Order: sequence, then C-alpha cells, then structure tokens
Amino acid sequence: MTGIGITHIGLCTPLGNCAESVLTRLLQGDTSAMQWRDDLLFDKSTLVGVVNNNDLLSIPEHLQEFACRNNRLLHTAAMQIYAEVQSAKQRFGAKRIGVILGSSTSGISKGEIALRYRAEQGCFPPDYHYSQQELGSTSFYLQKLFELQGPCYTISTACSSSAKVFAAAKRLLQADLCDMVIVGGADSLCQLTLNGFSALESVSAGQCNPFSANRDGINIGEGAALFTLEKTPTQVMLVGVGESADAHHISAPHPQGSGAIAAMKQALEDANLSIHDIDYINLHGTATPKNDAMESRAVAALFKDNIPPCSSTKPLVGHLLGAAGAIEAAFCYLILSDLNIHHALPPQLWDGQVDTNDPSLPLVTQGQKATSLHYAMSNSFAFGGSNASIIFAKKPQQGLNK
Repeated sequence: MTGIGITHIGLCTPLGNCAESVLTRLLQGDTSAMQWRDDLLFDKSTLVGVVNNNDLLSIPEHLQEFACRNNRLLHTAAMQIYAEVQSAKQRFGAKRIGVILGSSTSGISKGEIALRYRAEQGCFPPDYHYSQQELGSTSFYLQKLFELQGPCYTISTACSSSAKVFAAAKRLLQADLCDMVIVGGADSLCQLTLNGFSALESVSAGQCNPFSANRDGINIGEGAALFTLEKTPTQVMLVGVGESADAHHISAPHPQGSGAIAAMKQALEDANLSIHDIDYINLHGTATPKNDAMESRAVAALFKDNIPPCSSTKPLVGHLLGAAGAIEAAFCYLILSDLNIHHALPPQLWDGQVDTNDPSLPLVTQGQKATSLHYAMSNSFAFGGSNASIIFAKKPQQGLNK
C-alpha cells in the first residue's frame, strides 16, 4: 500500500467553511476570526477563535436529541461530505464505513446552559439530556446522521484527540475492517475549558504569541473538520502516523520532548521518509512557556540542521483542543492541494522576539513560499504526554509508504 487516500474533506472553522476561502485566509495570516468575549471567563474578557453563527447549519428535526453547538459545528462540516458518504454506502455497505472523531468538550456548553436554567427554574430544560455532553455522542451523532453501522467511537486524549483518529482509521483500513473511515474532530467554546486553563494560568492576556520570549499562554477556539479515508490514491495522501505516551506529568510536557521526538520519528518511519523529505511542519505551538520550549527542543533534536519551515497556526483560529489535530491536518491538506498553486506557507504570527533559552526554528514569514512542497508534518502534543504526529503527501510516488 502507498498510503491512505483522503477522498473528501468538510470544514467548519473560524476562517470559514469553504476550502478556497479558508486557504486564502490561512495564507494571508488573517486574524479577524479572533474575537473578545466576556461570557466565557468568570472574571475577565478573553480572546477566542469563533465560528460565525450565520455559517452554522441546524440539527435535523429527527435528531434533535443530539442538538448542541458542538454537533452543529460537526453537522456543518458533515453536510459537505454527505453525498460522498451516501455514494460510498451504496458501494461498500453501511457496515463497512466507520466513524472515529476526536473531541474534548462534546456538548458541555449545552450542559452549562441547562445548569443555569435549573438554578433559575428549579428543573432542567425539556430539550436537555446528559447524553448530549457525553464524549461518545459526537461520533454517535455522525453515525446516526449518515445511517452507518460500522465501528464508531470518540477519542478524547486532550489536544492530540483528533490527530490520533488518523492512526486509528489507518489500522481499521489496513485490517480490512472498513472500506471507508470518516475521521476528524469537533470542539466548541465553553466556560469549563476556558476557566480550567485560566486556573492553570495558561490563557493569554491578549493575542497568543507562539515561540516568542514574551509568550504568555493560549487563545482557545472552536470548529470542526472531517475527512473520508479510503485505500485509494488521491491528490493528498495520509502516509505516516506516529503516536507516543511519555506520561511525564499530568499537564506539563517532558522538558526535552522525548515523547514528541518518538512520535515524529515513528511517523517518518511509517512513511519511509527521512528528515530531509519534510517540507513544512505545522507546529503544535500553543504559546505556553513549557510547550513551546519542549517542541522547539524536540524538533531541533530530531531534524538537527535540516529543520524545514515551521509555523503555528493557532494565532489565526485559537487552540481547538480536541479538534486541533483535525483542523491543522486540514490546513496541511489545503497547502498540499492543487488549490495552493504558488506553494505558499502559513505565516508565523508573533512579535519576532526570539527566546534565547530555546533552539531557534525557521518560522515562516509572511508571503514565504516553499521551494518544494510534497510532504507536510502536523504535530499535536497533549496533556499527560499523549503525542501524535501525522505526515501528509502530495501525489506520492509508487512505493512511498509501507
């Protein structure tokens, strides 16, 4: 096999839902989707990546039991691949199509609204049920929407959740348990996650500033991205996945990035590639002091003098937590696609103040183009030392992958 084909994608992001417009705004470094909100943190306003409400589709009437913002984000992305999934169902059968999604919030925001209602009215609202915020309901909703019967589950490993879905899907396809697997992630803004990160002193006071000496934390965002994966050659392929769990600390990463290095090395080995082959790295780049220090050390240790252009795209959309891996995988897909005719790269938005305590990375400047753009790596490093690295290829040659 030469890799896993990405046959279709669906997007619902702060940068929009249309592939062409998302790519344009990504390459422009458009930060207009970042908005100040005063209804998320209990004690102050915060800057977050927001999906425009006018871009969201409604949950169908017969699936109202799943109605929540998280599933509306998911549904909006899902309708972009709906016809293709129905066609695949005719070819393969409902039992041969799997669903694996990543999420860290599910419908928690729906639960927060319900708790406020209960405090005022003495009972929960009639349209609320706890199952709406169960993590499994994210994938179960998509399975119900498409009327599928294959493997269906949600991965929730914090910020690596929707990166790890690619590894899980690859295993299902290679084991011949599925002919198509729908993967991706969805996360929505809610008070629980915002105040949790604030309690950890990890939320930025303003625009997040990845890899800067002045970085002070994350901006959180929301959105969804979906992919259909099949064992067939396509314009952009999934060619390498790597996973590791260093379990260094419940929230702090391993200082030298041992788990991150292991995940990147495994992805390279899985793709039969060397460090010289990677043309761009989408960094996890959360803009927290410890994460960026770890990632810069890990990338420098593995790539040495061959570090490709890198950038963190979180200043454009925020950190989408459980959906971050899928959104950033979509960004890699878009820059490798034929839509990106000039081989442009997503710029690194920061103040340019290098942290002399950490290795310096070749961060992408505004308007920078790649001399070669065939392979892109996307990193996702989560709490608990759960690490994932994915490699995508543009029109790979025969025998590229194991």
